Amino acid sequence: MFQTLKAQPADKILSLMQAYKADPRDAKIDLGVGVYKDASGNTPVMRAVKEAERRLVADQTTKAYVGLAGDPAFADAMIDLLLADTLPRARISAIATPGGTGAIRQALEMVKLAAPDATVWISNPTWPNHPSIIRFLGMKVREYRYFDEATRGVDIDGMIADLGTVAEGDVVLLHGCCHNPTGANPTADQWDRIIATLQDRGAVPLVDVAYQGFGDGLEEDAQATRKIVGAFPNLMIAASCSKNFGIYRERTGILMGIARDAAEAQLTQANLNFLNRQNYSFPPDHGARVVTTILTDPALRADWEAELEETRNTMLDLRRQLAEELRRLSNDDRFDFIADHRGMFSRLGTTEDRVETLRADHGIYMVSDSRMNIAGLNTQTVPILARAIVDAGI
Repeated sequence: MFQTLKAQPADKILSLMQAYKADPRDAKIDLGVGVYKDASGNTPVMRAVKEAERRLVADQTTKAYVGLAGDPAFADAMIDLLLADTLPRARISAIATPGGTGAIRQALEMVKLAAPDATVWISNPTWPNHPSIIRFLGMKVREYRYFDEATRGVDIDGMIADLGTVAEGDVVLLHGCCHNPTGANPTADQWDRIIATLQDRGAVPLVDVAYQGFGDGLEEDAQATRKIVGAFPNLMIAASCSKNFGIYRERTGILMGIARDAAEAQLTQANLNFLNRQNYSFPPDHGARVVTTILTDPALRADWEAELEETRNTMLDLRRQLAEELRRLSNDDRFDFIADHRGMFSRLGTTEDRVETLRADHGIYMVSDSRMNIAGLNTQTVPILARAIVDAGI
């Protein structure tokens, strides 16, 4: 059987990680993989996570299965974190998933169940796993313009023009905040235009929220998603706890479905449960229980929010430092967009050849489309990166 298999294309980010590890140079910088690193280059376990895990180890009396949808308390806590009181709880169904990737996969499986002929629209560019999973599932996919290579901001006019051709019932995948890979986000007014266009076309939004709290703050990063939720009778939200709780390896995510009313929500919930059963039966629970413990304990939540805010401000400071250093070295303001972007990533908007020059000549590793992980920097490496960017003619 196995002799009939075909070689699969290598994952660019994973290949980049391997190349970085194999590079013998001491002065090398990893800006590829999307994990947060502190000034020492470590990805720390957050204080609140450590305390929540200590309590779980001390108090947990069983490792028996949870329900197909996961712990209901986890769903309630995450719905409150992301949506607050935007709409009645009775309209919302939810399942725990193995990370944000699992939530996206289950959302697309749900589309296949509910609207198998629908086209899924994704931004150009987007997170590589989006088109990969869509195509693997044999679904129709189209792109809408998103990133303006000249301004390194959102190409809102191109985006609106493309979304204006979406067919009724098509699914439009949107990044709720901290767009990956560009770091460029729509303004509040631009979100209003996007929502109005999708309403006019009868589209169904699928919102990917992987970085709540990494951009402008927990509440601020939820505003676009809440605005979308309030504007459509049906949509889905895939959310990840990997980044904002720092529990990458625990694979903790959630998929929410928004229905017209309570009766439709019950039907939606039953189908989400069915999908979990088909894919992995019961979702992982440890990370979900850690998150629930933190979000439902006032002291732990306050400590988590404080540490998350420290993380967010660290990335903003690095953005400002890099933009200022590039302005000084180049005597030009063309890199100011880096300070305006939000989240872990920014896209330089340069060629693959120049990205390769950064790697070969300076030991700086970033994805070939020039996406760089700002959280992979520290105050000492920012000047090194800035000098390399200028020397490479970017």
